[in-house]
Amino acid sequence: MPKVVSIHSYRGGTGKSNFTANLATTVAAQGYRVGVVDTDLPSPGIHNLFCLEPEQTQKALNHYLWGDCPITSVAYDVSANVGITSGGQLFLVPSSVKADDIARILNNGYDARLMNDGFRSLVKALQLDYLFIDTHPGLSKETFLSIAISHVLLLILRPDKQDYQGTAVTADVARQLKVRKMLLAINKVYSTLNLEALQQKVEETFHETVAGVFPLSEEVVQLASEGVFCVKYPDHPISQEFRKVAQQIMEA
Repeated sequence: MPKVVSIHSYRGGTGKSNFTANLATTVAAQGYRVGVVDTDLPSPGIHNLFCLEPEQTQKALNHYLWGDCPITSVAYDVSANVGITSGGQLFLVPSSVKADDIARILNNGYDARLMNDGFRSLVKALQLDYLFIDTHPGLSKETFLSIAISHVLLLILRPDKQDYQGTAVTADVARQLKVRKMLLAINKVYSTLNLEALQQKVEETFHETVAGVFPLSEEVVQLASEGVFCVKYPDHPISQEFRKVAQQIMEA
């Protein structure tokens, strides 16, 4: 049965898109057919991680939501971009980076139910094993619907008071929506903190499993969103942590 995985954070800047790209790539590298949808329509960006330039995409998710085309026509095969040449396959549905398209979304919104219909169509038409949803930060009607259909919800937070408070609210909403499986990932942890103690504190606070703890990494910053980290640095401890989280998603 295909598995829908939503990657979410209450605030921006947590590394949500980076997590989505790395986890989706890791799963696809295991021989699975994986789709990624960038539903962060007001501030899209995950296409950069998959080395898919805007000029290579005539249409995007926006055009499907406006009724201009089927969602399958805006699913781009980025397998070769991340070094997947046999076995698995990786598709990306990007959002438009054109200012006029973003302004139209902000002014008029879109039918969130159509988005979920698109998810189902995508899974069926591309015979996906996994569908990763890169969400827009915060809570909205669109976020609620994405969370509600997810088999796994991964919440990204930093060791920061605002992140803790926002994650608590998001976790409560997810429980009300009866999400099947919730996991937490702590990102951008300073080297002065005790990782094990931090993980224990977060698990006790939120009563959910911490799937991974990621130290603040200069190598991640230096990559500057030009590629998928676990492809560029497969032996790095950060990549090993991504593989650990991916394994928990696959076993959920």
